[in-house]
Amino acid sequence: MPSFDVVSEIDSHELQNAVDQANREISNRFDFKGTDARIELAESVMTLIADSDFQVQQMQPMILQKLSKRGIDVKALDLGDIQTSGQKARQVITVRQGIDKETASKIVKAIKASKSKVQAAIQGEQVRITGKKRDDLQGVIAMLKDGDYGLPLQYNNFRD
Repeated sequence: MPSFDVVSEIDSHELQNAVDQANREISNRFDFKGTDARIELAESVMTLIADSDFQVQQMQPMILQKLSKRGIDVKALDLGDIQTSGQKARQVITVRQGIDKETASKIVKAIKASKSKVQAAIQGEQVRITGKKRDDLQGVIAMLKDGDYGLPLQYNNFRD
């Protein structure tokens, strides 16, 4: 029986490359000369660190541009507030991976409401869609692409 998985994943290698490019641009820009401005990446959390909150605001579109050029959807980012403490300002940006339970149940409800002849099952941080015909599965993919679920969705593991 044909099936595929709906997932929300970010390529960690591309994420690292985007952070490296942004750090390189920060070190070359004139308005950041002599400052300790940088972007740190630990697991799936980016931290923008600078001397003032204005500089952090200048760094934010820079990293978003680098991420989008590298194929990382900015809908997967959870932007935190800018915190100022002493001489430093920082902003934490969390990269969301996987589909949470609420979003997975929204996806399953949307599939059931479409009256397609497919079954949807939540499996951890992904949703498995199975059906008898490949055309039904392709129709579900088209319907999910049109919907807005607050995070980027990928469709992989397609089996006939």
